Order: sequence, then C-alpha cells, then structure tokens
Amino acid sequence: MIELRQGTLGAGDTRISQVSLTIPSGAYAVLLGPTGCGKTTLLETIAGLRPLHGGSLMINGEDMARRDPADRGIGYVPQDGALFPTMSVQGQLVFALQIRKHSQAEQDQRLSELAQQLSLTDLLNRRPHELSGGERQRVALGRALANRPSLLLLDEPLSSLDDGTREAMQDVLAEVHRASSCTVLHVTHRIAEAQALGTLRLGFVGNGIEPLPTAS
Repeated sequence: MIELRQGTLGAGDTRISQVSLTIPSGAYAVLLGPTGCGKTTLLETIAGLRPLHGGSLMINGEDMARRDPADRGIGYVPQDGALFPTMSVQGQLVFALQIRKHSQAEQDQRLSELAQQLSLTDLLNRRPHELSGGERQRVALGRALANRPSLLLLDEPLSSLDDGTREAMQDVLAEVHRASSCTVLHVTHRIAEAQALGTLRLGFVGNGIEPLPTAS
C-alpha cells in the first residue's frame, strides 16, 4: 500500500533524510515519535501537501511523485481537524463529494451512511463552534472518509481529547477500520494508542522508522 524508499522530506529543523517506510494494504499502522521528530511532515508528504525532495513514494503500486493531492485516493485528518468554521456538519461531510460532482442521490446516501456510522445524525445542522472536541473529531474523520479513500492518514487525532472521549474515539477508529477496506497510518506520541489500535506498530529511531517490539 505505502512504500517510501530512501525519502528526503521536510525543510529546516524538520528535515528527514533517507527514511524508508512500508505499510501493507489493510493494516492499521501506528507511528510513534516525540514532538518535532517529523511525524506531521511525513504525513503531509504522503498526502502531497509537501514535496518529496528525494527517493520514491509508491501508493497501491503507483508512483506518487507528480500526483496531485486530490488524485492520491487519500483521506487526511490534520491534528486540529481543520473544519470549515462557517459550514454545517452536513456540509463538511458532503464537501468532497460536491467538488467531485457526485450526484445528489450519491451525496445523500453517503451522508446517511457516515452520520449513522459516526453518530452524527442529530448534529448535522450544527457548526464547529457548537460541537464538543470528540464531535469535531468525528466530523473531521467523516469528511476524510466521504470519498471512500484507500488510505487514511491521521495526525494525532486523539491528542486534544480528555481520557473518556479519547477511549470512545479509539473505539470509533477501530470500528471504522473494521468496517472499511482502507489502510490507516496514525501518528501519535502515545504508546497506549499504538497498543489499542495498531496492527502494525512503528517508531522513529534516530532518523529511521523501525517496527516496535510486540508488547508482552
């Protein structure tokens, strides 16, 4: 699914050189690393929001070097969710479908599916400032899933949540993975998230990425 070979990415203090990463199709991969190690830079490069300065990046066997972000089949949830502040929950969830000119019937069907899956049915007319932290994260997740991506990138999706909400969102993420065929790359600094969610656990070791030992 993801094959990054000898990649050079980022700039300045977050520059990473000669890093390689392989994630098989269907995995829920969790990448652990401290703040500032380059986790977000890596996700943004895979998503096409930052250039790859060296090496190669293949997704589903296709070279992504010159592929636009919208053409990579990726859903991306940035750390802050980045919801559109004036748009309703319903608008957020169908946004990707509207810009790809899906029919109204397709939009309505997918909206119903996401609202039910993510427990958003009663929140569709609300705007971000009217939502709790957990609700905002569910909306951001739904927006990323709307176009049925083959790859889902999650940047510290639980970092701003309290303990109870974090555990509930872990359950949501696990269920989304079970119910879909997408591959997930979730970055975090929390070991508990990796243990709870990851079918593949990776860590930044020096300037490289290596599998983490399985917890006993």
